[in-house]
Parts: sequence; C-alpha cells; structure tokens
Amino acid sequence: MSSSIIRNSQHNIGFICTGQQCDAGLGDKLAMRWISPRFERQDFTFSELDRFSNKFANILQSVGVGAGEVIFTFLPKSTEHFFAFLGSLKAQCITGTLFSNFGEDALLDRLGDSKARLVVTRKSLYRKIERIRDQLPHLKTVILTDVAEHSSDDVLSWNKLMAEASEKFTTPCTAPETPSVLHYTSGSTGKPKGVLHRHGSILHQNRTTREVLGLLPEDLFWCTADQGWVTGTSYGIIGPWSLGVTQIHFAGGYSAHSWFELLQNEGVTVWYTAPTALRMLMREEQSLFREFDLSLLRCIFSVGEPLNPEVISWGRETLGKDVFDTWFQTETGGIMIANHPSLPIRSGSMGIPVSGIEPAILGDDGTVLADDMHGNLCIREGWDSMFITYLSNDTAYSSKFKKGWYHTGDMAWRDKDGYYWFLGRSDDVINTSGHLVSPFEVESALLELPEIVESGVIGAPDELLFEKVVAFVNFHPGVDFTPEMELNIRLHIANRLSSVAIPQEVIQVESVPKNKSGKIMRRVLKARYLGQDVGDISTLEE
Repeated sequence: MSSSIIRNSQHNIGFICTGQQCDAGLGDKLAMRWISPRFERQDFTFSELDRFSNKFANILQSVGVGAGEVIFTFLPKSTEHFFAFLGSLKAQCITGTLFSNFGEDALLDRLGDSKARLVVTRKSLYRKIERIRDQLPHLKTVILTDVAEHSSDDVLSWNKLMAEASEKFTTPCTAPETPSVLHYTSGSTGKPKGVLHRHGSILHQNRTTREVLGLLPEDLFWCTADQGWVTGTSYGIIGPWSLGVTQIHFAGGYSAHSWFELLQNEGVTVWYTAPTALRMLMREEQSLFREFDLSLLRCIFSVGEPLNPEVISWGRETLGKDVFDTWFQTETGGIMIANHPSLPIRSGSMGIPVSGIEPAILGDDGTVLADDMHGNLCIREGWDSMFITYLSNDTAYSSKFKKGWYHTGDMAWRDKDGYYWFLGRSDDVINTSGHLVSPFEVESALLELPEIVESGVIGAPDELLFEKVVAFVNFHPGVDFTPEMELNIRLHIANRLSSVAIPQEVIQVESVPKNKSGKIMRRVLKARYLGQDVGDISTLEE
C-alpha cells in the first residue's frame, strides 16, 4: 500500500511525526500540551518535538548505540518519554516502552530477553534496575532524567547530555520493513514475548487515525493510554502526529472531576480511553457531569477490552455522546475492527473491519465458518502494521500463522451484516483493565514466598475491570492465612511484577488441580470459582 505521508520512500516514524510536519509548514503548530498532575501546562510545537528528538538521536550515536539495537524508556508519564521514543526511531533503534510500575522480575525478563543496550529512566526507578544489573550483560548505558550530573561513565544525566547535543540530525532513509517499536505481551504459559513492529506500521496507524478516529487538522486529541501500552504509542504518539494533529497529555491519574475539567477547559474534540475508565465514571455521582460543557467533544472511542452495552447507554444518557468501541492487539499494531461515527452502533459489537483488513471466523480445522457461527477470530496476514516477529522466538511467531491467516487467540462470531462479536480468549491470559496479565508470571511470583507451596491464578469476570486476577494458594502446614499474609502477597506481586497483576482475591486451597504432566488446570479452578461444570477431568492428577 502507498500513502501520501510517505515521501521519497521515507517510512521513518520519528521523522514523519516531527521533521516532515515541519517541512509541511506545521513547525509552529502546537503538537503537545503537557499537563502535570498539578495542572501546570507546558506547550511543545512540532519544531520543538523535532529538535528535542534530534538531540536524543545524536545522544544515542555519541554513546555508541546504533541502528537495530534495543533501547527502552522506563518512565512515569513525562515529556522525556516522547523525545526519547521519537529520537531513537530516527536513529533506527528498536524502541521499547516499560510501565513504571514494573518490578524487578518483569524488568529482568524484558531487558534480558531483548538484550537492551540503553534505558532512559528516573533515579528512583533505576534502583530496581541496579539490583538486577549484574544479570544484564548487554545493558551498557542508563540515562537518568532527574539528575544534573553524570553519576558514572555508564549512568548519565539526561539534562547534561541534552544541553550538549546538536539539534541537527539527518534521519536516514528508512525502509518499511525496518524494525521499530517493541512491546512485550504476556501469554498463559512461559515468559512474556517481545512483539516487534516495523516502520511501515505508520501507514496503517495514520490511516486508521484518519478513517476510524476521524481526526482533522483542527482537532485536539486526548488518548489516556500510558505509553507502556501499544495504544499509547500507536495512537498516543504515531497516528495523531503523523497527521499533524495537536494532542494533550496528562500526567495525573484517574479523577473524574480532573478529567472532565480537561475535556472542557482544553476543548478536547476526540477522546480515546478504556472501558475500565468509563465504567469507573459510571460509578461517580452523575450530577457531577452536569457541571461541564462538553459541546466541543465530538467523539469518544474505547479500546482495551469489550465495551459493555451499559457503557454505551450511559454515554448517551449522561453525556449525550456515543462511545465507539475499537478492537486490536499488541501484535496487530493498530485498529483492526471498529465502530465509528459513519456506522450504526450495535451495542456490544466489536464493529466491522477497517479498510484493508480481512478478518474471518475459522473453525479449529482452518475452514471459514458461516455467519452466526462461533470460532477463532483470524486476520488475513500482510497488513501494514502486522508485527514481524516475537523477539528471539520464531517458533511462537510461526505458530500464530496458518495458511495465510493470523490467529488472534480470540473467539468471536460475525453477524449477517458483517459486525463482529467478541466471545473471549481461547487461552488463559487475563485481560484486566485493558492490560494482559500472564497467570504463569503471577503463579511464579507467588511461589517465591516461603509460606506458599503451590499456586494457581485465573481471570474472573468483573464489572469494573472486565476481568480480575484471582489467586488460589496452598500454604505450608502451620501457616495461618491472615489479613497480614494477604497484604504481604499483594505487596510482593506489586513489587515483583506490577500493580496491575495484584490479585483482587486470594483464596486458600488444600491443593491446586493439575494434570498428570503437572500443568495447572486453570479451567478447573475457574469453573469451580464460577460454580460451573468442570467438564472432563480425566487427566486430572490424583
């Protein structure tokens, strides 16, 4: 596919989002309004985005990090993230983003597997890396954004480096297949997998931002997603800025009043958020929303997990706005199936395929199923933002593709009018607040506690989170399951993995069901928890 955003075969994401916008006469246009948790505002034009990201590209060259090598940002929401992300892509580095609440195990898995050469972080977060750094032989440089001077030859000051770096950088012509963005996603078994994308993904991200989100040059866009998540990079950076659209980014956490003040006072016209956030808003005192004028807000979009029909009804009744659901995965890199304003909304539906995307419902034998039949949601391979590999795991990558179809791992069905309807995951991955949590990772972390003999973890339906993490634990004889013990378990998971992975329930059991090969039978745990038939247990360990 070709696109008007591609000029002289230049597919470089960093350049298209900054330098190319300047070349088009948008250098003085507001690119980002950065709003701190205390509502301090800092504006950046496209020209400033270009200069600051050029500086970071030059910094990478000065410390010996080159094309194809991996760098990560490990930051809370901050302006430095955007400059590092765009600058490293200009330098043709592979650019990963990490949630700031990751613990040591999660960091070790990702930094070690990717052979990361450089991390941009803060002094407080670096302590986690420092404790595991002897296990990261490839990590040569750490840049701290909140220190004035270099701490050592390999722990450097962002401010000092940026002050000394040149604002001029010539972005090399970048082919579409050049590796670009790296996100790790968790599976139901094994370690997290590194989902690697390519610079050509910008074609699909640009097109869907224009055609699905409907962004126009005069719009003010707000995507609430953290940049550790694929939505935060594909649609909180790449899509809007490839169109020259102004964004706000808010560093604060969830607050209904604060969010609606921003929507009103900043004049947001298109808002992209998560169903969990919308369900939290539904729990607020509804009179709150009558205080605000949202007349400039044209569209609300949702992503992360299926959108409950009740949320759509609430949006219409309380806000006078439709909420449009969109579906994609870390692996797809961009929106695949969506509701949008040019379509009638069918509450609870995923929507219809976006242009250039061919999905189908396949049976387990690979046959295409007819309308209204439940099966595996698959996408015809070859779209622009399709991931190019699981890093260092070609076998897992190959297993996702069969006879020209990418198997998403989701179950769905299609109605006679071409709308798709989500049924659930075909594996055990827990989708909580739009984040995928591996039960294997949580189980492994639980077993680090000396009081626990064995553990099993499932996702269970939850009105607010879509799915909540539920942990079943078997303690050593003589160990009492006290409130203090439960708190210790929660704190351990937060420190080792992330706050997202904290179990909402911890249940004491005498044993965790396993099959004869020792694999935890999570479906049995889940069925028992939900009071459902456990089905065939012929392989259950006696």
